[in-house]
Amino acid sequence: MKTLIQTMIKMTLMVSILIFASNTFAQDTKTKKENTVVFKVEMDCQGCAKKLEKNLPFEKGVKNLKVDFQDQKVTIVYKTKSTNKENLLKAIKKMQFKAEEVKKKA
Repeated sequence: MKTLIQTMIKMTLMVSILIFASNTFAQDTKTKKENTVVFKVEMDCQGCAKKLEKNLPFEKGVKNLKVDFQDQKVTIVYKTKSTNKENLLKAIKKMQFKAEEVKKKA
């Protein structure tokens, strides 16, 4: 009887560990599916900002977009399976804007 209880406790513990580990793994893979990049973009007027706001959402993989005319920055959330920073930078430059990635401070 004592070994049966010990076995049941061990099994319950193992199942709990497996559930916790699988939930942690699922969260890690979910967070890696999207990434955020910030570009410094030279914009002369609000029309430039509108042009970016109008066209960038149609780029493959773009999930969210914020154009800040005051700070001259464009923040893009994108799907990592569909695109990358380099492709997004090319898309901005294709619209005749000077742009570069804003590196995060370490």
